[in-house]
Amino acid sequence: MQRFADVAEAIAATTKKTEKVRFLAEYFSASAMEEAATAAVFFSGQPFPAHEETTLQVGGSLLWRLISEISKSSDAAFGAVYRKYGDLGDAAAEVFSQSNHAAHGTRLGLAELAAGFRELAAARGASAKSHVLRELFSQAQPHEIRYIVKIILGDLRIGLRQSLVEEAIAKAYGAEIAAVQRAGMMLGDIGETLRLAAVGRLAEARMKLFHPLGFMLASPVQTVAEAFESFAGGAAQIAVEDKYDGIRAQAHVGNTAGERRVRLFSRTLDEISASFPELPPALAALPGELVLDGEIVAWQKAGKKSPVGEADDAARALPFSELQKRLGRKQVAESLRKSVPVAYLVFDVLYANGELVIDQPLRQRRKLLDEILAAARHPKLVGTPDPQGGLAPELAVAGEDDLAEVIRAPQMQASSPAELDDLFSQARQRGNEGLMIKDLDSPYTPGRRGGAWLKLKRELATLDVVVTAAEYGHGKRAAVLSDYTFAVRQSAESDRLLNIGKAYSGLTDGEIAQLTEWFLQHTVVDEGHRRQVEPLTVLEVAFNNVMRSKRYESGFALRFPRILRLRSDKSPEEIDTLETLAAIFEKQKPGS
Repeated sequence: MQRFADVAEAIAATTKKTEKVRFLAEYFSASAMEEAATAAVFFSGQPFPAHEETTLQVGGSLLWRLISEISKSSDAAFGAVYRKYGDLGDAAAEVFSQSNHAAHGTRLGLAELAAGFRELAAARGASAKSHVLRELFSQAQPHEIRYIVKIILGDLRIGLRQSLVEEAIAKAYGAEIAAVQRAGMMLGDIGETLRLAAVGRLAEARMKLFHPLGFMLASPVQTVAEAFESFAGGAAQIAVEDKYDGIRAQAHVGNTAGERRVRLFSRTLDEISASFPELPPALAALPGELVLDGEIVAWQKAGKKSPVGEADDAARALPFSELQKRLGRKQVAESLRKSVPVAYLVFDVLYANGELVIDQPLRQRRKLLDEILAAARHPKLVGTPDPQGGLAPELAVAGEDDLAEVIRAPQMQASSPAELDDLFSQARQRGNEGLMIKDLDSPYTPGRRGGAWLKLKRELATLDVVVTAAEYGHGKRAAVLSDYTFAVRQSAESDRLLNIGKAYSGLTDGEIAQLTEWFLQHTVVDEGHRRQVEPLTVLEVAFNNVMRSKRYESGFALRFPRILRLRSDKSPEEIDTLETLAAIFEKQKPGS
């Protein structure tokens, strides 16, 4: 563990990516393969390979109490150290150093730490987990405890992302970076990827079904003219879809132990199948082994009365507020399934017929997707009249209980900015957020945001931010944490968070109550009326404009911010950056 910590310190001390990669590559090359493989997982900031979906279930509050107790630091003293660093791992290292903490017995190795993490994941209850943590801390020096805590919290904060770990693996073992990245994506295990690279067998990596791939992301554009002009190939190159206000979901369909199996994953790569139990039967009707990309929406069928309006001849997606009633539930009552029916609007295929097809252009993946849906063998093939763009009857599949549908997301064309503007207006009239504009020649690039996919949303500016502090409210909200300070990332490459505002309106009493319970359990500094919290809760906020401000270190503040919704489908790594905020500021009209 000492060598790991020393290398982590060296990586943290430099801002140069090439140096970070060099330090890590040299460490891999000088280590036994199993140690290097374990280290690769830890350097990715995680205690376990991604595909395992194992969690430690240890929050900052438990760590805070335990570190304070072992180091004999008062809450006030530990709080002062934490505020000095803004990082629980760094604060732990200092207070343990001040308390003359020294490891006894055999020095902690990476294999022992990995075993300790397994034991910690299996432990049930705070007492059992505290016992495991005490044992780990007792075997580690203060600077080693720094990284144990950081790994537990899922972020080393040394400027080292998985892409750089992959580069280091390629450099250490003389492999092509593209081959390392592809193997890592298919396996969901950076340690196993290293093992294959070390023996020159990366080509043997095979797709692990039911392990989520990264999602391809879209870049925002402000106007239809900007969107249209972004594609040099002209109208023949553009595919246009409605941008639905639902939850992005990746569907894995295949056979396991002789049984048909379906799992749904969110953008944060968490499984969400339990929230939509009627979708797997509909998806299971599709042939072969598949990985699909699409959007789960609350869905009003043609001729049915919706919870938010009268019966309509056209099928349509309902507002996100309806879908939100289904989220986060371990069990969904039949009454809720009937009152808030859902549909899976599928728009891409990533894996089919035993082949990863992400390198094929979108136009070919669209054709393959049509063939897959048309070939579905199911007693209830359904069609709906003109569901937002024209849907062929053979391109929708209903579940056995007829409560859910898998629908081919309608796709359209636009030959001019005027036509694109008309499609945008139609999408907004249907209650959808706006448009997705996609390059038909583009491959699917997991986890990347570029110019191949664009999103044209509502005119009102919004930002995805993360909550850094919560305060108790006033009046009827005096007993709940209802006022939230939020931040953006300093840059796409930086882990530093910069506060830009505070909001207290937009969430329901139920949501505030749930957040209060979560924030109380994930407090890192208790300031009495205000609590600094683990920056894990993502919000989408709207605002009137951006102002220069000395109140926040970011140099900006939002005017009249309000919360549009919780973004449980997004991770803190996906929030907006200071660059995005500055760009919005520059585009504001004088006097706005």
